[in-house]
Amino acid sequence: MNPKVSIIVPIYNMERYLARCLKSLVSQSLQEIEIIAINDGSTDNSLKILEGFSKTEERLIVVNQDNRGVSASRNKGIELARGQFIGFVDPDDWIEKDMYQRMYEEAIRGNLEVVMCSYIREFGEHSRIKDYHLPEVTLYENEEVSQIVKRLIGPVNEELSSPDFLDAWGTIWSKLYKAKIIKEQKIKFIDLNLIGTNEDSLFNLHVFFYVKKFMFIHKPYYHYWKENDASLTTKYKTDLQKKWNYLYEIIALFIEEKQLSEEYIQALNNRVCLNTLGLGLNEISSTNEASFREKILCIKRQLNEPFLTEAFRHFELKHCSIVWKVFYYCAQKRKATSLFLLLLCIEAMRKMKR
Repeated sequence: MNPKVSIIVPIYNMERYLARCLKSLVSQSLQEIEIIAINDGSTDNSLKILEGFSKTEERLIVVNQDNRGVSASRNKGIELARGQFIGFVDPDDWIEKDMYQRMYEEAIRGNLEVVMCSYIREFGEHSRIKDYHLPEVTLYENEEVSQIVKRLIGPVNEELSSPDFLDAWGTIWSKLYKAKIIKEQKIKFIDLNLIGTNEDSLFNLHVFFYVKKFMFIHKPYYHYWKENDASLTTKYKTDLQKKWNYLYEIIALFIEEKQLSEEYIQALNNRVCLNTLGLGLNEISSTNEASFREKILCIKRQLNEPFLTEAFRHFELKHCSIVWKVFYYCAQKRKATSLFLLLLCIEAMRKMKR
């Protein structure tokens, strides 16, 4: 009998956290699952940990491959998945015991194609629940789902008031997907070496285009580990803007091919503008060894990028809160030094909130 849910876990050098993750998966109250663990050429003891679990857990499928990246690992997992639904879990995270039981039951009861839950950000010594400011259960159907598609591209109007929600809907690990959509539409993850980040949002964009019914459960079943210094999201990326420009080209092509309205184009323009925050935080990263002067010059070059200056021509500051209005005004007017100082303040405040 095929499993109800296939859980895909891409693994690269995660010996410190892997056992915690696997324990939460094998302890799921939903018994009819398979756990597809893709060891992506780990050089630590990750494979030994997997092999140890597989001796007593027949639902764990271990795949050992040369290092090809997280996207290739997830794609391999999709290829092997036999479940009616597919879920993704990162190896440094863990989940509540009833996560997939609740999400699977809702999917079957409501004939849903995607179910999403909230999550808890774990910082080691404390935790913070991601609040989506929604009821405990929200059902989206037909045209309402198209609004999620647009939100995955970028925010519009009042949504611009909260830049920190830019990719809040784009996570893959907080969702359960109907496998049929992914497999029939041949939806794959694109290589992070090409786009830098947001491979999950891009994946969701292609999935949600075909979704008719989607449910959001405002319960934090997923624990997102933010204390991992080895995470890809914490490292300075030297060519992030170039990769993001390619990401924007892919999204623009999607809008064109699917014949979406002008509002979707505006959503993409807003994403480009809001991402000056991500570009700036990447530039001032402690792992970037450049001097302050060099960092400011780099920010100046970024602000003069034609793709970005064109996007800011259509950006409406009126929807931003006062703090973000100041920040994005400096970006729009290409005030690199002012933006650099604001970025230092933002980064200091982010660390205080952790």
